[in-house]
Parts: sequence; structure tokens; C-alpha cells
Amino acid sequence: MLAITGGKVITMTGAVYDPGVVLVENGKIVAVHPGKSAPAGAAVVDATGLLVLPGFIDAHSHVGIAEEIYREEGDDTNEITDPITPQLRALDAVNPADLGFKDALSGGVTALVTGPGSANVIGGEMLVMKTSGRVIDEMVLRRPAGIKAALGENPKRSYGRDKKAPATRMASAALMREALARAQDYREKLDRAASGGGERPDRDLKCEALLPVLRREIPLRVHAHRADDIMTAVRIADEFKLRLIIEHCTEGYLVADELAARGVMAVVGPVITNRAKVELQGVTLETARVLTEAGVPLAIMTDHPVVPVQYLALSAGLTVRGGLSEERALRAITLDAARLLGLGHRLGSLEPGKDADIVLWSGHPFDTRARVRKVFINGTPVWTSI
Repeated sequence: MLAITGGKVITMTGAVYDPGVVLVENGKIVAVHPGKSAPAGAAVVDATGLLVLPGFIDAHSHVGIAEEIYREEGDDTNEITDPITPQLRALDAVNPADLGFKDALSGGVTALVTGPGSANVIGGEMLVMKTSGRVIDEMVLRRPAGIKAALGENPKRSYGRDKKAPATRMASAALMREALARAQDYREKLDRAASGGGERPDRDLKCEALLPVLRREIPLRVHAHRADDIMTAVRIADEFKLRLIIEHCTEGYLVADELAARGVMAVVGPVITNRAKVELQGVTLETARVLTEAGVPLAIMTDHPVVPVQYLALSAGLTVRGGLSEERALRAITLDAARLLGLGHRLGSLEPGKDADIVLWSGHPFDTRARVRKVFINGTPVWTSI
């Protein structure tokens, strides 16, 4: 048994123990309580003077796919040969040796979402993974975690300049609808064949990848910055009765009530950014606050390498400047992020039964002077500051 004792334990469920004890066994948290004492025989980590927090979760990044240092050699972010590629799997592109994973640990990030970029209208599977490991298959927490899609400037720019569709927002929406409609037809043929009403269709990996989206087992995660693009995603989700997460959601504050009314979730960011393109003209630090006040569930992202993954805490801290409460900002990279990803039963808080992903901080993570001192994933120490 491992006992982390003497630190200020912030559980993210409302309870704060100062000092407190977190007990870990077989990779799971078995108890959290006030005090300093450890059970006899336990291996003790003295956290006196430190904050003890759950590991952070970056809900949207390209860590392991857009590899640090490398350019073409390690960049597997966008398959810009076909605007509809739902059959692509992040699993087949992640390099666990990417230096971005070490950076994640240095910033207290113990789990993250990674996946394709936004060049394609439908880009492929995203996954959730731990940030330490040797083999990607052993690091995965959930796959797929959604199908990545994109509206707005990026697909237009990627294909329109070559006189290929989509060259307009209308074409992007149409291509997305066509792919979903084909998957619906494919599902109906499968269902008829299963009930003896016809022959089973030839296997179609594109349609097959979209079936969990149509069944509402996983969300369609749509890159959309501008309010009009956000509402296009909402219309398509309504039409096909999909679960929807808006990625970036830069102008979500303009349509927050529409999103809240439909139960749409948002992954906001990158927060540390300028108006690098036209659709970012409405960027503001107030987006997270407005969405939260409207009742939109959200998480905060870095979009690594756009913002380096180790600055996730700083990104969340800046939403406080925009009016979000400190507690909600911290939850947006812990418990709320875990719940948005369907992993609230395993991640995001210090509670018995959850994965022992624990980070010891020298100060509050939103304080730029604070440093990560030690990181545990599944109860195993994986990073220690020098």
C-alpha cells in the first residue's frame, strides 16, 4: 500500500483535507481522509507543504500524432487526400515516445484526448489515453472517444485551393450529411440481413466507423469556432439525432442558450491564442464563463501543439480572468473533463475506487510559480521534478 500523507488534499468533489491522506493499492485509490497517519507497513510519500490533486485531463490535443521536433517525419495529424475519412484511427498514429508525453507529465497532465486534425470534414477516431507507457494499446482508456469532424475555414482551405470539394461551407455540411446518410443506409442493410431480409452488404469501413455515432454510443466531435459553424453542427446533429461536442467553441458565447437547450457539450480552447485566422476574430476569455452560466458542460483544451500540453493548467487559469470561478476552472481540467469523456467513474477526482492518478504541486496550479513535484499514474511514480 502507498500512503501520500501530510499535504493539502483537494478531492474535486467538494472535500478538502488539510492535512490529508490518500491511500493507494493495486493502482486504485482505496481511501481519502483527513490527518497525517499512515497504516503500518505502507510506503509513505510525505507531501507536507504540497497540494495533492487528481491528474489533469486535456480533452483535445494531438500529442503523439503531431510529434515534437519532427515535421513531415512525425506529423500524422491530417490525411489531406480525402475529406471524409472516419475510418482513420488515432491508435495507428500515436507514438508513445513523443516528447510531448514527458511535457504532459511535467504539467501534471495524466490523461488526454488525441486524434486527427481539422483538415477533413470527417477526420477519424479520437481516443483517451494515459500519458505514460511503452505501448499505446496499454495506455488507452477509451477508444473511440468520438469521431472528429470539422466545419469552417480548415476543410475549405485544405481542399478548395485545389478546386476540390469542399470549397465552401455549404459543401462541408453537405459532405458530412452524405457520409452520415450513407452510414444510415448501411446500418439498415445490416439490420435487414440480420433479420433474414436480404444479403449482408460488403464491409464498408467508412460507414462502419460512423455506426457508433448514429447509435449515440460516442459523440460527433465537431471543430467549429464561429457561431454560424457551431449552429451548422447543431442542425446536423439534430437531423441525425447525434450526441454532439463542439471543439474549440470560440464564439459559443453567442449561442450558449441554443447549446444548453440541446445538451451539447463543449471543449473550449486553445485559450492562449491570438486571432491567427478570420474565424478567431471573436475570441475572448469569457467564453467558458458564459457557457457555464448557460448550463453547457465543458472542458478546457490546449490543442497541443498549438499550445504546449504542459500549459493546460495555465490555460484553465486564464478562464478565471474571464470570469469563471476558480473551482469550475479546475473542474474543467479534472472532474468535468472526465465526465464529458464518459470516464467520470475512473478519473478526475480523488475518491475510493478511482485510478490513482495523483499529482503533488508546490502551490496552486493557477499560480505561474507553482511546480509539479511528483506524478503518479495508476499509483506508480512516473515523473519527479529535478
